[in-house]
Amino acid sequence: MALIVRDPGFHQPSDEGDCTVFSYFCQAHDRFYRHDACGTGPHMLALHCQEHGPESMWPQPLMLMFPEGFEPPLSEEQLGWLRAE
Repeated sequence: MALIVRDPGFHQPSDEGDCTVFSYFCQAHDRFYRHDACGTGPHMLALHCQEHGPESMWPQPLMLMFPEGFEPPLSEEQLGWLRAE
């Protein structure tokens, strides 16, 4: 399974955002991800906001270890958030 952290075409969240309803969408199988019910093979999961659609997600705690190791690279907002932590 791969988690898509950022994509230039995705909505970029901000601290002022009021997004509240999220799910995961499997881009490899073109459907919402439900554990063991998405399909066979590898999964590529993207955060999906009910209001904005696909959304870049804020970095997760493990990303603090290797913030430069992502393709595409983390956005300036995401790197700023990491550095502030």
